[in-house]
Formats: sequence, C-alpha cells, structure tokens
Amino acid sequence: MDRKTSRLCRRLKRCGAGVVLGSCVAVAHAGGGPLGIDHEIGKDESGIWNRNVQLALEYSVIATELGGAFWLGNDDELGHTFWQTLDSSAISALAAHAMQAAFGRQRPSAQQGPNQWFSGGHSFPSGEVTLQASFVTPFIVNYAGRDPWIWGLELLPAYDSVARMKSQAHWQTDVLGGWALGTAVGYVTTLYQTPLFVQILPHGFTVGISKRF
Repeated sequence: MDRKTSRLCRRLKRCGAGVVLGSCVAVAHAGGGPLGIDHEIGKDESGIWNRNVQLALEYSVIATELGGAFWLGNDDELGHTFWQTLDSSAISALAAHAMQAAFGRQRPSAQQGPNQWFSGGHSFPSGEVTLQASFVTPFIVNYAGRDPWIWGLELLPAYDSVARMKSQAHWQTDVLGGWALGTAVGYVTTLYQTPLFVQILPHGFTVGISKRF
C-alpha cells in the first residue's frame, strides 16, 4: 500500500465519526447528556434526510444481508460474511431494544431535554444506527486489509446518524452509542468460525441457493 492510499485509508476510518462529531458542535447550544454534547438540531426531513429514505436504507440492508447469505451460502467466503452480518444485526438489535427499555431516555421530539432518563422513552441507543454499524463491521473486518476502500461503508452509519438527529429522533450520544454497539457486536461475530445462525439452521438453508443450480 503506497503512502497516498494509506492516508486515504486513515481518512475513511475517521470519516464516519467525524461527520457525527462535527454535527455535535455545529449548533452553538449548551450541551447536556452524559458527554455534555447533546443538543437539539433543527428538524429537517427534506431531500436525503427524508424519513422514507432512512427506511429504504434500513430495509435495503436487511434484504441485502438476507439475500446474500441465503444465495451464496456459508461455504462461500462472501456468503460467510453475510451470515456473520445476520448474527451481528440480530444480536445487536436485541441488545439495543433491551438497552432502550432499561435506560428509558426521552427522544428530542419529546421536548424534555437530553437528561430525561428512566422515564419510559426509547432513545438510547439508536436502533437504526446500531443496524447500520452491525452490517458494515464484518465486511470491514474481513476485507479492509485487502481493500482499504471498504472503509467507505462507514458512510452508512454516518448518514443514518445525522439523519436520525435531523429527524429529532435521537440525541448525539444515542447515535454514538448505537454506532459503538453495532461495531462491537459486529466485530465479535467475526471471531466465531461458524456463525450462530448457521449452527442453528438446517444445512439445507445455509448451503446457498446458488449452489443448488
């Protein structure tokens, strides 16, 4: 890897966090929350920030990992990664929902400020950002060493983080928490030689549709 490519790789690794952290200081309001950075962002659901675009991304990711896993199968290198993403997405989704119920944080749209915890809300962490991070992490772990451009996938959780804040659905620490959760679970799922879903489902489901024809 030459020096120019190496610099680009490092920039891509930081781009996602930079987008979110940049949005944290974009509005000069006093911050709150656990890190002192939480503040409301003016609601904007125009253009790419539209809620339908956010949902389209969510459904596309789910369809992609399901389709890739069942089409390629676990015996295929890329298919194996898709099965890891299924593990990652399922486990992190359960964890995110449990944490939302446990922390009970109110969303920005509730207009109660960033310090309303244990009050029946479902803001921390962001489940959709968790999904995006859990999806991209196995690909980055498995392929970034060979192709640094794969770090560009971090733009998915970066976009979703900003979109969810612009929708006033989550605070800054909500999306950062979801990003961290999805990344951590995604990394752990790459450590298993056999993905959990492959262990549970009959071999006929995991061998790959493409191999049957």
